[in-house]
This record gives sequence, structure tokens and C-alpha cells, in this order.
Amino acid sequence: MNISVTKAAKEWGVSRTTIYQKVNDGELSRTADKKIDVSEMLRVFGEPISKKRTERSVDTVQSTPLNSQSVQYNTDIEHLLALEKLKNEHLSQQVSDQKKLIENYQQQIGQLNKTLDKANASIQDFAQVRLLEFKQAEMSDEPPFEPEQEKKDDSVVATAKKKKRWFF
Repeated sequence: MNISVTKAAKEWGVSRTTIYQKVNDGELSRTADKKIDVSEMLRVFGEPISKKRTERSVDTVQSTPLNSQSVQYNTDIEHLLALEKLKNEHLSQQVSDQKKLIENYQQQIGQLNKTLDKANASIQDFAQVRLLEFKQAEMSDEPPFEPEQEKKDDSVVATAKKKKRWFF
């Protein structure tokens, strides 16, 4: 009995491309009318799927409790796997978020360090200016950090300066 390539592909559950490849490779032969003998299909691919399904359905009736348990077990495993994948994605997202947060903190630390360096430089400049003022005041024999008074009477101011010098 000869059948078409399309019918053979459906009955044996293989693609037409696979059948044509087998023909081109010389593993499967066709008749002059381009059909395939069923015996050739049996030789190359074994029993057709439809016949295998019938045999399986007879076997399935006898082993239903075992298959039911294994199906339930497989379903449970698939659910656990899906749950673990979701957990993994969630943890990956958390790690990514934490990395971004760390980067942000590092940028803030860098900016604060720059600000601190500028403040320290300003403090050093201020300290140097005050030190120079102090040294100049010592050299001119005047007390440092003292605001000038209005000169009402030259003798009172001179006496006050002399007294202050005596205390220093």
C-alpha cells in the first residue's frame, strides 16, 4: 500500500521535511508516482503514532494510579521551579537596587569629601591670615585682636595702651 508524503508525515508524527531528507539521503525510497510504501515507513520510522497511541491508551488504563502520582509530582516540581525562578528574579532585582544605592552613596561621599576639602582649605587660609596678623601685632608691639578706640583724649589712650602692654 502506498501513501502520500503528507499522509505519512501525519500518521508517523514527523515533518514532511524529515521525510524528504530521508529520501534524499537514500534511507527511504519512493515509488514512481512519488508516493511512499507503508513498509518503507515502518522500516525507517517504526510503528505509526496513531497505532502507538492506541497501544499506550491500553497501557495507561492499567497504570493510571502510578501515572496520576507521577503527574502530580511533576506538577509540584514545576510549581516549585517556577516559584524559585520568581524568588531568584526578586533577589536579583534587590541586588541591583542595592548596587544603585551604593553607587549613590559613593557619589554623595565624594561630594562631601570635596566640600570638606574646600572647608579645610578655607580654615587653613583663615588660620594663616590670623597668624600673620598676630605676628605683625607682636612686631609692632600692639596687642592682637583689639578693636581701635576712638581717640577722645591722647593721654588716656596712651595710658591705657601702656597698662595693657604691661599685662601682656
